[in-house]
Amino acid sequence: MNLTVLGAGAWGTALAVSSALRHPTVLWARDEAQGAQMAATRENARYLPGIDLPEGLQVATDFEAAVAHARDGLLIIATPMAGLQATLERLPADAPGVLWLCKGFQEGTGRLGHEIARAVRPSGGPVGILSGPSFAVEVARGQPAALVAASTDAGLCSLAAQVLHGERLRIYASGDPVGVEVGGAVKNVLAIATGIADGLQLGMNARAALITRGLAEMTRLGVALGARSETFMGLSGLGDLVLTATGDLSRNRKVGLLLAQGLPLAQILVELGHVAEGVACASTVLQRAQLLQVDMPITQAVVQVLDGVVTPQQAIRALMGRGAARE
Repeated sequence: MNLTVLGAGAWGTALAVSSALRHPTVLWARDEAQGAQMAATRENARYLPGIDLPEGLQVATDFEAAVAHARDGLLIIATPMAGLQATLERLPADAPGVLWLCKGFQEGTGRLGHEIARAVRPSGGPVGILSGPSFAVEVARGQPAALVAASTDAGLCSLAAQVLHGERLRIYASGDPVGVEVGGAVKNVLAIATGIADGLQLGMNARAALITRGLAEMTRLGVALGARSETFMGLSGLGDLVLTATGDLSRNRKVGLLLAQGLPLAQILVELGHVAEGVACASTVLQRAQLLQVDMPITQAVVQVLDGVVTPQQAIRALMGRGAARE
């Protein structure tokens, strides 16, 4: 079964490395210079240093040829959320089933991935999202992980399991792409909040409270958008939230840690060197919540800190000063 991954960042490369051990796999790099370097050195030194690219993995910079490779297989889009629409628009009308890895809301429109796909490819093939608790480097190393493929098309979920499921990477199916996408987007914002709390050394009690109440926020928004509440107790909800909010490899958590130290956001993003989707979509998450009259105080506090309206210390005091409520 042929597989093509469109996007040679850390996560796209990791999934391509995992797939190439069992299937003919093409990894498309948008940057020709980066693609040429990867093909020559057999390493993605920019985004995933220290990981050898297996012999079965072909690095390509020709978009059309890369897509054609997966004509009877599976296409995976591994761009940041900002690049999802443009990539979907480039696909031919007869492209095979498509899954994307990016997590977030589109800036400007506020759309989730499935809403973008509906607008761009109203009569296209089946689409969905592949999400869950997964640090790229661990997947690339072959360490155990579990993901969920979510789509309204059961056949696409089955295809994803057929291609990607193995001894070290388990693939579960879900018919709730809305819930899976909301979980993947909101957990990044909540990881910033948890990073701030950890950076201020507020303790494990505070961390547990933020994660738990953050999960409640995530669920409220998801249900308001049409998701199933039980989805948020799964891999793409609670699982991904715990990983991203507590793991030292989490970029969004690192943003929070550095904000707590008083570093300006612009400097943090430069030093990070990778996309932190929580920064990009926090304000959009809050806007959609407000339109639906969904209360998300932790998300609101993160947005205020990112915008420089309040300091991390002031945001924590405001959250703790809220009136008592029922759980």
